[in-house]
Formats: sequence, structure tokens, C-alpha cells
Amino acid sequence: MFTHFYQNFILKNPKLIFVLLIIALISFGYHSKNFRLDASSDTLLIDGDPDLKYLQEVNERYGSKEFLILTYTPNQGMITDTSINNLLSLKYKIQSLEWVDSVVTLLDIPLLNNSEAPLQERLENFKTLKDEDVNKDRGFKEITSSPVFRNFVISEDGKTSGIIVYLKKNKPLDNIKNKSKEEIEIYKDKIKKQNHKNIIEIRDVIESYENIGKIHLGGIPMIADDMMTFIKSDIVVFGLGVLLFIIATLWYIFRKLIWILVPISSCFFSVIIMTGLLGLLGWKVTVISSNFIALMLILTMAMNIHMSTRFLQLKENFPHRNILDLLILTTEKMFWPILYTVMTTIIAFLSLIFSEIKPIIDFGWMMTMGLLISFCVTFTLLPTLINFVPKKNVSFIKYEKSKITSLLSKFSQDYQKSIFVLTGIIILFSIIGISRLEVENSFINYFSKKTEIYKGMKLIDEKLGGTTPLEVILKFPKNKTETNDDEFEDWENEDNEEDEKKYWFTKDKINKIASVHNYLDSLPEIGKVLSFSSIIDVATLLNNNKPLGTLEMGVLYSKIPQSIRTEIVDPYISIKDNEARINLRIIDSKKDLRRNDLINKINYDLQNKLGLEKKEFKLTGVLILFNNLLQSLFKSQILTLGFVMIGIFVMFLILFKNIKLSLIGVVPNFIAAFFILGIIGLLGIPLDMMTITIAAITIGIAVDNSIHYIYRFKEEYDNLNDYNETVKVCHSTVGKAILNTSITIVFGFSILILSNFIPTIYFGIFTGIAMLLAMISVLTLLPSLILLIKPFEK
Repeated sequence: MFTHFYQNFILKNPKLIFVLLIIALISFGYHSKNFRLDASSDTLLIDGDPDLKYLQEVNERYGSKEFLILTYTPNQGMITDTSINNLLSLKYKIQSLEWVDSVVTLLDIPLLNNSEAPLQERLENFKTLKDEDVNKDRGFKEITSSPVFRNFVISEDGKTSGIIVYLKKNKPLDNIKNKSKEEIEIYKDKIKKQNHKNIIEIRDVIESYENIGKIHLGGIPMIADDMMTFIKSDIVVFGLGVLLFIIATLWYIFRKLIWILVPISSCFFSVIIMTGLLGLLGWKVTVISSNFIALMLILTMAMNIHMSTRFLQLKENFPHRNILDLLILTTEKMFWPILYTVMTTIIAFLSLIFSEIKPIIDFGWMMTMGLLISFCVTFTLLPTLINFVPKKNVSFIKYEKSKITSLLSKFSQDYQKSIFVLTGIIILFSIIGISRLEVENSFINYFSKKTEIYKGMKLIDEKLGGTTPLEVILKFPKNKTETNDDEFEDWENEDNEEDEKKYWFTKDKINKIASVHNYLDSLPEIGKVLSFSSIIDVATLLNNNKPLGTLEMGVLYSKIPQSIRTEIVDPYISIKDNEARINLRIIDSKKDLRRNDLINKINYDLQNKLGLEKKEFKLTGVLILFNNLLQSLFKSQILTLGFVMIGIFVMFLILFKNIKLSLIGVVPNFIAAFFILGIIGLLGIPLDMMTITIAAITIGIAVDNSIHYIYRFKEEYDNLNDYNETVKVCHSTVGKAILNTSITIVFGFSILILSNFIPTIYFGIFTGIAMLLAMISVLTLLPSLILLIKPFEK
């Protein structure tokens, strides 16, 4: 019934179908104006991660602010008059930007050991390096040796300083619960645009000061903005690159303008309609799905090459038939194999929904919809456009056999034992490589070394105490204050609230904070550690290296000026919540860093070496969120591959109704996918949110070749009843289409190496190699297995 409708309505009414397609193009093209990108940090997190909610609570409690960080390496010494004046000028210039809340530099650090005055007087009237009557050398030495500020605002070697630029909080959206999704998205877009404007402004400032030394910009707002730029660039570069390559490939294959225009038109219609659909649905493209246009072009082109090649082969076989008859014959022979190739590829992309990471899930749904659109456009636009072309122009250069497919045909018939032995070696190689796979990865290594993100993060990592934050929250038992301590006798008449604050500083708490701080500081993977213990160390130095008693700590806390307390004490203790916060940063570029092992080690040691109960501490921070992401990738990889293998095997059973043939059909593609995973494992390249999808996508796309080959083999064998002869015919017909589409796909994926995002580059390289291996496997191992098992009845 469907075939009858398709032939009588679509193929016989090309003008009407073309008008309907143009209407669809214009309609969806209009909605493409709502096409959006998203590079926020939320796109790299597990959806609904409870650790994210806890981190947000901690940030709210301790007053964490969003910030940018600049690294400043002056041409001259750090504390020469010229360098200080330049740094001061840069600070004031940045401070004048209306979106900047405050700027903290080396020149703002309170110097508490710069005179012999009493400690209280030094706290209330502290000096800084920018004051004229300060001994600069003594002050600089105090900062570089400070437990708080060393590796924070100044590198250990004293040559690079950090400039922390705190951002004003964005005005919250009023009555957010009552706002529609569209209003919330408009608000978010407004913030992103403002952030982009801010980054441009601060980069302009940096550029105007480039003569004073080396200045690099870092921080999450900058990374998010640069990622947006990368995504935009990738979409344009991938799309144009793949398009140009496809045009070159089509010219090489067909040598006729009409056979370039028809497939390109299908690609154009498919991509515009899909982009409009994304805009209509409000789906945003992330760094994960930034290559969806390139993928759609590649997969649409593969369908069109198979259709066009079969049409031209039939035209050569039946030169006197009219165009409509040839189109009916072509669509009859190609509809089911292409439909099943689309379905198997959809299964591969749908397998990504097993991931807990929203951008990967969205990518799976995007490509599913994109493939359905490409399929519909291919079977409507392609025959419609061919119908418009005069019969004399629908021609093909003299049909020639491919030397490559002829060679592979001979190899698969004459060297079956060699093929099977080589396959066995590849399987063994793959098993060894897969056993070495790991999901460990460094965020810094996601970016090209020439990018500002990489340069800034690398310098912060090496000189200013690490990049990836981790926090340990210590929770103290309630109602266990040391009220019997003699030091508290003089406090009986104090104000109750102040009393409570003073009583909080007990030996037990201080010792616990110090022991955890010192333990964390001893780990080689950890850079800068900051806690209340750091403040106590500074106070001890100021107290002539005499440890402070609990009474002195309480008094000191109450006497510290509010400006100092807010900056260097409140971020590390919460008397109200009876807990302390230890802030540390991981040296992200450390080669042998194993995040999951480090987190497990800290959790284990805090309980078993330091004697803390599990309820007395909790780890949080970006490292925890990033590690959760990596660990979920590994779990989802197993589910993904399992889903793809079962789903494709079932599709083969439905299509061919033959268990042997179904097993034969999936083997070459599974081997290619596992082989590429083995290569990744042996090369020591960690899996990430892009490379984790390679195996599933490779199987889904590569299995198309098996379907086309087996479908054609079955058709030809019914006529020839000779396995070897059928292999020769298939390699010279459908084999040529498989070769052409595979080469198009391989080189199409290779365009992704132009990205600035390293996971995208790996995705392009390894998917391309996997597709090449799959093509060779389908044209050698698959026919060898068919010749060995002989699955067709005579």
C-alpha cells in the first residue's frame, strides 16, 4: 500500500512535491533564526547530579563569587617601581569596568609583618605594597612565604602574580517560578551576551597592556565564552569543509554537474529543515553536538550516492526505459535497504540516551531526527529533481569497474585463511587494548595548545597552585564545646552571641582542621590548600612563632576588621553551621593524575588514617562533578554497546529472516568498532564525552555497508546461483557505491581535525579510521564468511 502511494503520489507528481518541499524549507528556515548554542558548564555535568546541588549550597553558604583570573608576568622584577605602577594601572583600568565587583592583586594583600607595632594595631591599620612607606622587599618576602597567599596571588618563584577579578552578581530573574521556559531562555541568552561583551572588554584592556609583560586570561566565564566561539567556528568550518569535500567527491565519482547539484540539494534541504526544527523545539547545540551538521551532510550524502549509483546502473542496464520507470525501479530496490540502514544508524544514536549526560542524550535525539529528515528528503527531493532533468542529460560517464573493489573481491575469494587469521589477530589486539581503556582525562587537555584557554590554565596550573577545585567540608559534632577549658573563664560576662563565636574555637576543631589540611597538602596531586589552618599559621608567625590558644583565637576573630574577616576567614569557617571548609586545587596537568583513585584515597585516608567518621566530612567541588561525569561515561559505554549490538542484530533478523546471515552481517562492523577502541586503549588516550560515542556510532554507520552488500548479494544470487560469481558482481556494483560512500565518510570525518576542541579532533580521526576499517572488513571478511558458511538456499 505504501509503495503504491509512494509511486503514484510522490514519483508521479514531482511539481507538487517540489512545491511542498520548498514550503517546508521556507517554514523551517524561518525558525532557524531561533537556532541556539550553549557552552555553559552545565552542559558538561550529569543531569540531576546530587553533588551539584550540594556544591551550590556550599557556595551559597561561604559566599563564593564568580571570577576571572589573569596571570601577570612583568618584563622587569615584580616589585620594581615600574612593575608596581603598571600593575596598579592595570588593576584600576579593570576595576573601572562596570561589570567588575572588585579586583585583588599582589598590591592589595595586607602586610601584617611589616612593622614592630602591636598585632591589633597592625590588623586595624595594615599596609600594602602600594603604600609608599612600606619596605617593598620585606613585604614581598612576607607574601611569597605566606601560607595563604603563596601560590595564590604570587608564584613560588615570585615571577608570576595572579589578578583575581570578581564579577558583580547578575540581576536575578524576578519570580522565576512563574516565568515561562521561553522567558527563562531569553534571560539566559541575555547573560551569555553580556558575558561575551565582558570578555571582549577585558581582552581589549589586556591588549592595551601587552607591552608591560605576559598577561593571560583564565576563569570559567572566559572558558564558557571561548567554547561558544569554538562551537560557532566548528559548525561553520565543519559544514563548509565537508560540503567542499563532498562536491569534490561527487565530481570525481560522477563527472557530471547534475549529479553534484541533486545530492547537494538534498543535503541543503535536510540541514536547513533540521536547523529550523531545533530552533522550533528550543534545543541548543553544545560542544558535543556541534558536528551534527557535518554528520548530517555525510549521512545524507551516503544515501544519495547509493540512490544515484543504483539509478545510473539501472539506466545502463535498461537504456530504453523512461525516467519515471527507472525511478520506480530504483526506489523499489533501494527503499528497504536504505530504510534499514537509517534504522540501524538511529539505533546507534539512540543508544546515547543511556548516558546520564544531557548533551550526549540530546545529541542522540538530534541525530535520530536528522536521519529521519535526511531519509524523507532523499526519497522525495532526489527523484523529484531527476524528474525535472531532460533524459539526455541524465547520463553517466562510461561505467568502469573499480580496481580497488576488484582487488578486494579477488582477495576475499583466494585468501580466506589469511583473512580469518588476520581477523583473529585483530580481535586479540582489540581485547588487549580495550582492557587498558580508561576514562581519566584532564580538562586542560581538551583544548589546543595554541588557545588562550590552554595557555592560561597551564600557567595557573604550574605557577599558581592548580586549576580544578576540590573542597573538603568538615562537620563538627554539636553541643560538644569545651566549656571547662580554663581559658574561657574570663568570658562569662561577654555578650551571648560573641560568646558563642568565641566558644566555637576549641582545640578539637582546630586540630582536626590542621590535620586534614596537612594531610591534603602532602599529596603530590594537590597544589594550593587553603583553610582556617592557613590563617592560624599566619597568626602564629605574627605571634613570634608561638601557637595561639583557643582564647586568643576567639579574641583575634572578634577583633579582626570586617574587611579582612570577609576575605580571609569567612570563606573557611561557618560558626552558624558548625563546620569548616578546606579549599584545594588539583594540578590538572600532572601526567599520572588519576582523579577517581585520588578521591577514593582521600575518602579512605580521612576515615582510616585520620580517624574521622564518614558523617564528619564530605568532598565536593568541580573535581567531584567532573569525576562523576567520567565514571558515568564508562558505565554508559557498556550499556550503549550492548543496546547497539542487540538492536542491530534484531534489525538484521527482521530484514534477512536468517540467523546465520544476521550474525555474518554484524561481525565485520563489531570488529572494526572494537579494533578502534583497542587502538585508543593501546595509545593511552582516555575516553571522554566525544570518544565514548565512537564505537556505537561506528557500528551504526558502518553496518549500512553490510546491509547494502548482503541485500544486493541476495538479489544477485537469486539470478546467478553461484557464490563466487555473485561476489564478483557485488564488488563491481554495490561494492563501488560502498567504497565511494566510505571514502566520503572517512574524509568527511577528517574535517573535524580543524576543531580547537581536542575530543572533537579525536572523534573525527578515530571514527574516520574505524569507518575505513569497517569498509575493508565488509569487502573482505563479509564475503569470505558468506563463501564459508553459504547462508543462501539454492
